[in-house]
Amino acid sequence: MAEDIESPAALDYLYNAADKLYMQFARSCGLSTCAYWMLYDLTRAGGEASLRDICDSWAYSKQTINSALKSLEGRGLIELFFCEGSRKNKGARLTDAGHAFTGINVEPAMKAERHAFLSLDASERATLLRLTRKYTQALEVEFREMAKRDDAAMTAASDERPGEGAMADPGAVPRPAP
Repeated sequence: MAEDIESPAALDYLYNAADKLYMQFARSCGLSTCAYWMLYDLTRAGGEASLRDICDSWAYSKQTINSALKSLEGRGLIELFFCEGSRKNKGARLTDAGHAFTGINVEPAMKAERHAFLSLDASERATLLRLTRKYTQALEVEFREMAKRDDAAMTAASDERPGEGAMADPGAVPRPAP
């Protein structure tokens, strides 16, 4: 059976399948998915990063990231600190226990990712990256345009007088204009 190449459903399924693999792996390490990615990010950054950089790297809400970091801090895997010369900007760094934990759990997963990626030949890797980047950029444009249309529709609806236009409540009693 041929895949429907007019619908992104197969691609959505593949993204969800990859997300599920990471979620299952994180859980096997005793972590939430977000906590796993925070340790991954800290490992990739050499063991330390500012919270601003961490938040900018992920689509998680700031609250979700802070909750994951607090959980990791409570387990003794990271420590939170104020960045040098700042009383406001914080950072996170792996503790000795965190380095040991990531050495057993995160670093082998990073190696597995690399091994899986390198199972594709160089041309396939380049094509995968190029097309994924192109699709992501096109999706970003579409969502941005959708938001503009929604904003314009909301503005137009709020500019209409009660009892007029498509957004009017059919049961509302018309009021005279002021």
